[in-house]
Amino acid sequence: MFKWTVLAAVAVFVLIQAVPFGWSHSNPPVTANAPWPSAEAESLARAACYDCHSNETDWPIYSYVAPMSWLVRRDVDAGRDELNFSAWDRDSDANDAAHEIEDGTMPPRRYTLLHPDARLSDEEEAELIAALETMHDAR
Repeated sequence: MFKWTVLAAVAVFVLIQAVPFGWSHSNPPVTANAPWPSAEAESLARAACYDCHSNETDWPIYSYVAPMSWLVRRDVDAGRDELNFSAWDRDSDANDAAHEIEDGTMPPRRYTLLHPDARLSDEEEAELIAALETMHDAR
């Protein structure tokens, strides 16, 4: 019985690789960089935000293997639609991003589990929030 269960699981895993969603990993060109008020704030944002909220996504190896590829692709698409630091000329609301960080919903826990460098200390969160608010006020 165990053997058949394992074989079925392997078969399902192989079959889901044929689902085409998540395969395509594009990084469109940067049209306008976000105007970070400091290099430190930009560095924090690059570590904690840019994989989903920019056109400079680093696509890890697991982003090519279903079902993780589906989750990563969905998160990147949603993140870029919500706020894109590489398309700052588009309607970008840094104030919403500041509130998300303040609420503790960004960066998401599922992301920081796989990317420990994206975990922000209280001081780093405060610095990033202040930078985002400054960028919002400058618009």
